[in-house]
Amino acid sequence: MKIFSEELVNKAVQDLHIANLSSATIGEVLLVAQYLEKETGIPFVRMDQGSPGLPVNRYGVEAEKAALDRGVGSQYPAAAGVPELKQEASRFVKAFLDIDVSARSCVPTVGSVAGSFGSFIACTQRIPGKDKVLFIDPGFPIQKSQLRVIGADWKEFDIYAYRGERLREKLEEMLSEGDVAAIVYSNPNNPAWICLEENELAIIGELATKHDVIVMEDLAYFCMDYRSDLGRPFMAPYAPTVAKYTDNYILMLSSSKIFSYAGQRMAMICISDRLYEEHFPALADRYKDSGVFGETLVASILYMITSGCTASTQYAYAEMLRLSTEGMLDFVDDTREYAVRAEKMKKIFTDNGFHIVYDKDVTRTVGDGFFFTIGYGNMTGGELLRELLYYGVSSISLSTTGSRQNGVRACTSRMRDELYEVLRERMIAFREDHPINEL
Repeated sequence: MKIFSEELVNKAVQDLHIANLSSATIGEVLLVAQYLEKETGIPFVRMDQGSPGLPVNRYGVEAEKAALDRGVGSQYPAAAGVPELKQEASRFVKAFLDIDVSARSCVPTVGSVAGSFGSFIACTQRIPGKDKVLFIDPGFPIQKSQLRVIGADWKEFDIYAYRGERLREKLEEMLSEGDVAAIVYSNPNNPAWICLEENELAIIGELATKHDVIVMEDLAYFCMDYRSDLGRPFMAPYAPTVAKYTDNYILMLSSSKIFSYAGQRMAMICISDRLYEEHFPALADRYKDSGVFGETLVASILYMITSGCTASTQYAYAEMLRLSTEGMLDFVDDTREYAVRAEKMKKIFTDNGFHIVYDKDVTRTVGDGFFFTIGYGNMTGGELLRELLYYGVSSISLSTTGSRQNGVRACTSRMRDELYEVLRERMIAFREDHPINEL
């Protein structure tokens, strides 16, 4: 039996001016869930927005307070970042990725969203004719919206059928025209939680070098592949990265998920030293500056977007990175609760006729973590999104992420202990109302 009537859901969609619920954005689904909760007082199981669901890191809070007490709030921060943060970022990537990036090439940004926005601009303008971005989907929908803002075009493909060595042929096909400036993906993946394996990263790195393409590797869920013993500073295994296989890279490291510091909007882009120092005449001509990639990105692009990052938050991020590098803060163990939630939630769904859509990497079953994907029979993602809303469960359709598979993305971050039994009861009702053999 449905918890929310079709009439009430339709009224919510109409009142909120949502054009098409089946392809609704994360923000639109969030508004519908809030609307229905407010109208009825019935709680939703919220699987829509990927906002952290753990307490903020106290070391960051204490360091930020101390920075404000020292008076850093009275001065504009340098566009390139405070020296303490740049140095700690350099040490952090060495400790957990085993790669060398100088402090100069580590630049704070107002969240990874600002980092990707500025990087897209620099990448698509550095060489005339190389002005498209290739998305290895599924991925973060906002990044395509950013390209719409700057008027850049993109290519995309769903990696579902191109794992392992099959990835090479597909990438060659997509890069062969010579118009791709950058490749972007997240690892672990938002929304599917798949993880690219070493041979796949090697393929991406090799072809990025061959075709002179910059790889933008989004590491928002850094070391959150809990199947491996990651997160021990200066000890193998290290988190996998394309930076092992090319020096055409920009790494995006966010404080939002690994430190639950999302509200302060703080991230880093770590640019390979070779790329940072490379000169591009097209950039020099456009911005009337040196045309050196890193300097143009920092001073002529990022500064125009945000005028630097909040000074006190930079000191907070620096302290959290420092403590992690010195082994005094175990950010991997701190976030492991997401894997516990995913395992419990997945079982409830699969016990009631659902299946995991992106269920495997090349050699392993996909892990448990911040996100997972579910499908039901042959329902499209849009149909499943709408049907789940009737039962008080919010999600987003995989179609909005560039996926070609039927299903929805589920986020574990807002799950609470008292909601597991609620979810179980609602999915039992869902299964009874939707016999799988009739779909």
